[in-house]
Amino acid sequence: MININNLSRSFGTLKAVDKISFSIKDSEILGFLGPNGAGKTTTLRMLVGYLQPSSGSIELDGKSIFADPIATSRQIGYLPEQNPLYDDMTVSEALAYLASLRGMKEALFRERREFVVQNCGLADVLHQRIGTLSKGYRQRTGFAQAILHDPRILILDEPTSGLDPNQIMEIRDLIRTLGKEKMVILSSHIMQEVQALCDRVVIINKGRIIVDDLKDNLGNYMDKSAMLYLEVEGEGIDFSEFIVKHPQMEIAVNATDDTHCKLSLNLPADSDVRQELARFVNEKGWLILEMRTEKQSLEQIFHQLTGDSVLTLDEEDPIQETLIEEQP
Repeated sequence: MININNLSRSFGTLKAVDKISFSIKDSEILGFLGPNGAGKTTTLRMLVGYLQPSSGSIELDGKSIFADPIATSRQIGYLPEQNPLYDDMTVSEALAYLASLRGMKEALFRERREFVVQNCGLADVLHQRIGTLSKGYRQRTGFAQAILHDPRILILDEPTSGLDPNQIMEIRDLIRTLGKEKMVILSSHIMQEVQALCDRVVIINKGRIIVDDLKDNLGNYMDKSAMLYLEVEGEGIDFSEFIVKHPQMEIAVNATDDTHCKLSLNLPADSDVRQELARFVNEKGWLILEMRTEKQSLEQIFHQLTGDSVLTLDEEDPIQETLIEEQP
């Protein structure tokens, strides 16, 4: 288990991460979310030992990751958003070079090389120079390097960036499989990815954690509401009579012409008027083309929780980060 306790990191007068605490257990995929400048990348860099915290601790199985950073790094696979690769190497050479840096024995390297080439879809470009690869293949090469040594912990920052839809599905399937036996920390701006993969979500905003809960519980942090979509065909369509009887209902969208109407109705989450609404439409002699309810999406929840954030630091710009750090 990884335990993060009161972790902080400052760059000059700017506190990028401010006393955050959370944990990750084995066989868990954790979604680590936040708007740009929230402190995500700074936190991930501390987790892999690239940055030292200003205060607080990061422990793996009760021991500080900084007590023996080499031993800790053997257990971590890291794919940063800005994927660092040697353009003059072939994919095969890059994998062999990384294996040598990690001290992997030849038999293990051959086994793991076969695994990553097959599962990351690199067979067709294995002997191609990285500098000539498309963004998608560069991303897959970086992912292969992150999992080559079969790490116990995977830290993935935008792992499907640049991939086409088929490749995204393949990498998601691989992450899902790896998450059954590893600790996986996934940072992504693609909410569908988090929805599809993660067991738990931590949302950070302005350097502080504002949510740490199971993915399915995130709706509890929002106003209780649901959206009802209705599409009707008929003559003289008018729902004002029905709306008057249900003052708790708000019309979000109303598009009507002579014989066609689309309604989006905002309702309290515990209110279900579908049967009554269907009877009303039937009595008027109209035809229901569509009726469906929709829960709040992860995108909506994320926006409502973090939408007022002010960007303070471009975390993806290491030059800016260095300049801030060097201020007296």
